[in-house]
Amino acid sequence: MNSYVNTAVGALLGTVFVLMSVSIASEGIFHSEAPEKEGFAIVAEEAPATGGEAAPAAAAVPIAQLLASADAKAGETVFKKCQACHDGTKGGPNKVGPNLFGVVDRPIASHEGFAYSAAIKDFSKGSSEKWTFENLNKFLTAPKKDVPGTAMGFAGLPKDQDRANVILYLHTLSDSPVPLPDPKTATQ
Repeated sequence: MNSYVNTAVGALLGTVFVLMSVSIASEGIFHSEAPEKEGFAIVAEEAPATGGEAAPAAAAVPIAQLLASADAKAGETVFKKCQACHDGTKGGPNKVGPNLFGVVDRPIASHEGFAYSAAIKDFSKGSSEKWTFENLNKFLTAPKKDVPGTAMGFAGLPKDQDRANVILYLHTLSDSPVPLPDPKTATQ
């Protein structure tokens, strides 16, 4: 055999010997016993087995009470998140979403010139449902949960005060705003 081949085979065997020795030594030093019970139990909430809807995660506080302490100026600031897809000016254009001028108490899926998704059309019940303060509050909490299949990609506004501020701001975007609900008679 060639001396170069002998040297290469010797280097290979020497490397394997060193690696095996290190492996055996580290196993002895860092050995740990197998746990009695492997892993962690993951407990997930089950959806109700009945066909009924789960209780909405919407506000525990009625929207009428939230609107009593809401700030339209703060709502205008929060509304900037919406302006990428919605316009709020009178006679303004539809964007990815419909124009929101006069949206409070307007029939759902009824803005002229906008192609609504099938899910929102179904939700509107032929435009017989309106964007009431309660409907807006529930929808803005989590649009995809409230109307599964909606094309609206916005995750929602989980904070009660942010939603109330935006709804109060949307309320001001009208030639003749509907009266605010009475917080004293509000029920959830």
